[in-house]
Amino acid sequence: MRLKLKGPSARELSELFGEARSWIAGLIEGAGSPGYRLEMKAIEHRQLGANDIPIAAIFDRPEDALAFIGKRRDASRLLRLAGEIGTAFPELGDWIVKRPLVVLEREADWPALLATLAWFRAHPRSGLYARQIDAPGVHSKFVETHRGLLAELLDIILPSEAVDSEAVGALSFARRYGLREKPARVRFRVLDPALGLRVAMAASSSEPRPEELGLLSADFARLFPPQGADTLPRVFITENEVNFLAFPAVAGSLIVFGSGYGFAAIALAEWLHRCRVLYWGDLDTHGFAILDQLRADFPDAGSLLMDRKTLLAHRELWTSEATPTKAELGRLRPDERALYDDLRYDRLAPALRLEQERIGFAWVESALKGI
Repeated sequence: MRLKLKGPSARELSELFGEARSWIAGLIEGAGSPGYRLEMKAIEHRQLGANDIPIAAIFDRPEDALAFIGKRRDASRLLRLAGEIGTAFPELGDWIVKRPLVVLEREADWPALLATLAWFRAHPRSGLYARQIDAPGVHSKFVETHRGLLAELLDIILPSEAVDSEAVGALSFARRYGLREKPARVRFRVLDPALGLRVAMAASSSEPRPEELGLLSADFARLFPPQGADTLPRVFITENEVNFLAFPAVAGSLIVFGSGYGFAAIALAEWLHRCRVLYWGDLDTHGFAILDQLRADFPDAGSLLMDRKTLLAHRELWTSEATPTKAELGRLRPDERALYDDLRYDRLAPALRLEQERIGFAWVESALKGI
């Protein structure tokens, strides 16, 4: 291994001769075995005559270079681990070369990592929960805490048909590699007892109906069969739990507790697409971004209390949004877009935010009377 050295120029040699001589002496003193040898070059100087200047340091053996940087023990560990990993999965050879520090950092985890990789190769797209991975030293928490590294490795060792390339990101690990995902649940409240939900525990008129329900998304989708169009409710969606719990009674309505970005859990409900859907989020840039995303599944969804009048009426309760977005949102209506632009461009206040729970409850009740 030849490492080029940038030595003093002729001018520097003349003007900084003492420093140059000390630099050369230090390099000569540091050379040895194990270590490097110097490649010298004679430079003729008009005033100083001939001087031998180091132009390269040469390590003749890998052991010499490793000893010089104090890494012989780490190199030994790396070669051992590379042998074990490469024996089990030869296709990981290039990855080991690119990621040697990761190999070393995860030394204690490699037995379980290799067992996990072997299991996925033997059970491609198994449809099982991570809890059901039956491999030595592997449990669901191990898979969860090592998803990033496992994803790097699984993408290399698995055939393309065993990987869902459209599922990206740590939260899509299960779908990407064919594991069964935890079923999404929908939490909702019925705001009008007259809706007549068929709930087994409330079958008797002497028993009160439950105030709140939580169903798997597939069961939520079956709440109102297609033939029950006359019973379809108006549906509110809110992101704040206290607002969800305190939301007042509204005729012919129910309210769903949202979960920020992503509406896959409720989008399965065919009946919901025929309801009037109203979204109530924070009056900030992300609130409008979530509303925009909701309209990808529910194009006709309206907004509640996400207007300029509400914002200006609660000026004393404004706060700041930690990480505003300036994304282009193509599904907002003209009045929403105008307010969103004011928020994202700080026209009213820097990073302005009005959280939905800060809006006066009387204001909420008044707004509901007008819908």
